[in-house]
Amino acid sequence: MKPYFVDDTVTLWHGANLDVLPHLADGSVDCVVTSPPYFGLRDYGVEGQSGAEETPAEFVANLVATFREVRRVLADDGTVWINLGDSYVGSAKPGGQGTSTLNSQSGAAASGGTFRAKPGIPKNLLGMPWRTAFALQDDGWILRNAVVWEKPNAMPESVTDRLSTRYEMLFLFSKKRSYWFDLDPIREAHATQYETKNWEQRKASGARMRRGDDPGSDPGSVFAVGHNPAGRNPGDVWEIATVGFPGAHFATYPPELVRRCIVAGCKPGGTVLDPFHGSGTTGMVAQKHGRKYVGIELKREYLDLSLRTRLANAALDFEEPA
Repeated sequence: MKPYFVDDTVTLWHGANLDVLPHLADGSVDCVVTSPPYFGLRDYGVEGQSGAEETPAEFVANLVATFREVRRVLADDGTVWINLGDSYVGSAKPGGQGTSTLNSQSGAAASGGTFRAKPGIPKNLLGMPWRTAFALQDDGWILRNAVVWEKPNAMPESVTDRLSTRYEMLFLFSKKRSYWFDLDPIREAHATQYETKNWEQRKASGARMRRGDDPGSDPGSVFAVGHNPAGRNPGDVWEIATVGFPGAHFATYPPELVRRCIVAGCKPGGTVLDPFHGSGTTGMVAQKHGRKYVGIELKREYLDLSLRTRLANAALDFEEPA
């Protein structure tokens, strides 16, 4: 098997993950940022597509198998970021005895997706993100964060017997206890100004001391109560608006979501892998931030689409957040 496309910074592969990944060298990527197709959401028109499995268990098992091979190609200090939306079992189709339609929790299916007939009790929320996370844990991955991606412009849902959904999950995994992570590029501005006190003043005031506050471990330091001069930790709820893409690929996650994962979880000059390449958002952001990129995609048309658009115009298609 040969790559579909190669240049100095981008390598694209056409095929199924379990066919392509064995061709990648051990420890050859530093970070994985991806959003697999959600279970039962739509038909992408290609045999072997993820998300078209008959049961949630089969969907999860296939992802576990893929990420087992991803673990081999990931550097020991690498990180894996997986965005997954959930699904509801909907009402049975007319004449569909014993089957029901499956609806995306995110509401993305309203943009043209095809619902699949699946067995299940109607209206059940399947919990697909957490089923997958727990299965990956059981397979040896270390789950470090469960980030809630909050969508301020989430697509409206015409439901009256439950709350509409305004978030998806983003999981951070590592293969080792120690891994490369840089919090500074994603720190946020402090909401208020904090009074700066040195250690003796804080101790005299009865302020709660933290490990490392003793000047013996950091002589001459000036401390801010609850304050890092570079900004605060953004926490595990990220408010990021969805961004449309006028291409043929229906489901794209916003570049800002990918940016945070890459600048925090991939060392400068490193290599980012997306085993569900899609429209190439991960590759675009990786290029923008000086990382190399490897993408794997089952549908040839999406590889061509990304080469014409996002990968060709990485410097133009993505603006840094204000």
